[in-house]
Amino acid sequence: MKKKLAILLCVSMTVGLLAGCGGQNSENGNNKGASGGGETAESTEISIWHDGDEAIMQVIQDKVNEELSKENITVSFEKKTGLTDQIKLYGSDEENGPDMYMYAHDSLGTFVEMGVLSPITDVVSEDVYQDMLPMTLEAGQYKGEQYLLPIYYETLLFMYNKDLWEGEVPNTTEELYEYMSAHTDGSTYALVNQHSTAYNVAPVINGFGGYIIDENAKPGLNDEKTKEAIEYNKKFAELEADGDYNTITTLFNEGKAAAIIGGPWLVSGIRDAGIDLGIKSLAEFELPNGNTLIPYSGVQGIGVMKQAAENKKDAVAKVFTALADPSVGVALAEESNCAPANQTSYEDESVAGNEMIAAMKSTAEVAIPMPNIPEMSVMWGPAEALLAAVNKSSADIDSAADQYQQEAETAIADMQ
Repeated sequence: MKKKLAILLCVSMTVGLLAGCGGQNSENGNNKGASGGGETAESTEISIWHDGDEAIMQVIQDKVNEELSKENITVSFEKKTGLTDQIKLYGSDEENGPDMYMYAHDSLGTFVEMGVLSPITDVVSEDVYQDMLPMTLEAGQYKGEQYLLPIYYETLLFMYNKDLWEGEVPNTTEELYEYMSAHTDGSTYALVNQHSTAYNVAPVINGFGGYIIDENAKPGLNDEKTKEAIEYNKKFAELEADGDYNTITTLFNEGKAAAIIGGPWLVSGIRDAGIDLGIKSLAEFELPNGNTLIPYSGVQGIGVMKQAAENKKDAVAKVFTALADPSVGVALAEESNCAPANQTSYEDESVAGNEMIAAMKSTAEVAIPMPNIPEMSVMWGPAEALLAAVNKSSADIDSAADQYQQEAETAIADMQ
């Protein structure tokens, strides 16, 4: 029960983080239904389940079907709320389940361990996805196998109000702190951030060489580098309001904060507020140790169910090939403001010239994909309890780190 609840919480958070790159497109398309039945000579329907922005899925669907118009293959994206549970129930069901699925990459380990996925290399060669950004490919790997074709990705960004920020945005975190100290008075803020949310503090933790959990599922909350990073983050937290998502978003949109650490999911509200938005990559801020901030990345990718890899292999291969075409990434950038996973898409001027996408592309060179192992699902709670204890209750970092490290280890043991 603990494992199921933790997984659902993790997936819910990730979906929230990855729901925003479609901010430019306000109309949702109507998706065609398709069965998961067998392949025929006349026509093959490929169903792709998702739990994302339907406008974004419509862009992908339209481009892929355009590419496949002469192949007698029709792709339809079907929205399924609570996708993890839906795949658990129907992932191996050829008649009622999907052929493929599209979701945030950090759920990958959970799905692989369910036994419902095939590596995409069972269907296509590596040549099909050779142009994808290395970081996005890494996000779709689990235990040495490539299970996801990356489509687009998101990272945290430094977003600022050009009418409120004075002078140039600093290039080091120490200069940023100096600016914050001089421009924060308790009612207005230089910068706001979810300072006790693990995803938002990860850029500092990773930049200091710490970690929340490693590839072997070992928690790192009491690692010396992690503790050093949390202590460093604390002085910024003292100048960043209370760190609640709604609070900091409102402060920025109402002009009471000059900058915010956030992502594409904030853009729609920022535009509605009439803010002249400036954007800078977190990779352009240098920490005292000489490293840059290193945020997590979230990647949306498409995988194939085992039954479809076996029974619709040729059709699925053609779908993957169509999805990997650079034109899909260009369309996503132009119509939905998404950062394409395909490097070739950036050769198009409309993609390269998009300020936010260019900043995420720069960040992608250092970003670390959120861990996709199942154990990550139980790490958010202890990690954020530790951050809250230090930032909001002035807890001793050593004792608090040991306490929540133990909680994390117990939660992981309970998953076995």
